[in-house]
Amino acid sequence: MKNNYLNLVGLAYRARKCSLGEETIVKDIQQKKAKLVLLASDIGPQTRKKITDKCNSYEIPYKIVDDRETLSNAIGKSQRVAVAILDAGFAAKIRTLLG
Repeated sequence: MKNNYLNLVGLAYRARKCSLGEETIVKDIQQKKAKLVLLASDIGPQTRKKITDKCNSYEIPYKIVDDRETLSNAIGKSQRVAVAILDAGFAAKIRTLLG
């Protein structure tokens, strides 16, 4: 059950409904493009604070998920600690799977 959301993250990435990289994610949060932000459990404290503060001020939901390796494997890129989902449908489904 837990890995179903990873399949959806991979699908969203291939459908170009994700943004990666701290700067891009922060920009998408500010422009209200991000519908859900997924953070790796082993993200650095400064990056975590920066992204969660932005999410809170712009009222974008975020979830702390698996470690960076698991998150990176889902999208086929290495060392990714954060993924912003830009599609409302994907974001809603991922949130229901994460509970």
